[in-house]
Amino acid sequence: MIIIATYLSPYLALIGAKLTACLGLGLPVLMAGDLNAKHVDWNSRLSTRGGRGILRDYADENSCLIFGQDSPTTNPHNPSVSPDVLDIVITKNLSFSVYLTSCSALTSDHLPFLIDTACRSSFHHPPDRPDVRRTYWVDFQCHLEDLIPFELELLNKIAFDTLVENFSGVVLEALAASTSKRRLRDDPRPLIPDGIQDEIRLSETVRRQWQIIRDLAPTVKVNRLQMSVTRRLNECRNEQWSATLESLYPEDQSLWRMTKLGMKILTPSPPWSPWGSLSQTLRKPKPLPTVRKLSFNL
Repeated sequence: MIIIATYLSPYLALIGAKLTACLGLGLPVLMAGDLNAKHVDWNSRLSTRGGRGILRDYADENSCLIFGQDSPTTNPHNPSVSPDVLDIVITKNLSFSVYLTSCSALTSDHLPFLIDTACRSSFHHPPDRPDVRRTYWVDFQCHLEDLIPFELELLNKIAFDTLVENFSGVVLEALAASTSKRRLRDDPRPLIPDGIQDEIRLSETVRRQWQIIRDLAPTVKVNRLQMSVTRRLNECRNEQWSATLESLYPEDQSLWRMTKLGMKILTPSPPWSPWGSLSQTLRKPKPLPTVRKLSFNL
């Protein structure tokens, strides 16, 4: 199954080749996003050319299903623009149904929505990949020479499969033994206090109310809340920085590490010029032509 998040600018045209690149892969596809293609079939107020003439026809010809929410998915900041359904879900070759639920969160003019399906597949976190930039390949070769068996007897398919499995395990073991581990951060990123988080949530709720009712009173409240959140965040960062400076001591080398970070100055890169190579060529002296001595026998 392929899951695609997409967005198409209203200044770009929707063409069938782009839809084929996303939906014509031969696998079950779930594509969600804002294609700026409206149609009354997926609960938009009106039908535009992209939705009526391209997306609707493509879905009918390629057996695709299009889902839209019953309520508007966007509340524009401009009061003269009416709310409408822009964010849709397109599926192909899916054997289960799709259900959409919008939620009032965040500060964007697009409402986030949840996609619920009957698929109950389990998703496991992929294993951590070793950083091969830290691998010492001489040790890797030595580990392989010590671990790989040289006396092999491939009598049947089971022995061959066992050999391949053992070889893969030996390679991973040698790679892990010859790769240095990443040093964990001793100072994790500090969390935002609960009081500031509550004020951020209140600001987002009031902003969402303003996007719906378009009243002036919530606007003033939102501005005050945002200014208060900014001020409290700055005070919190200053307090955390002061506590960090007070915790530095020369004995445990923490003061030296912080000084090294503060003194680290990046070397600025020279400005790029399209005439750089040409000017260097012009400044380079040209070699003198080779003079050949000719002799004639008369």
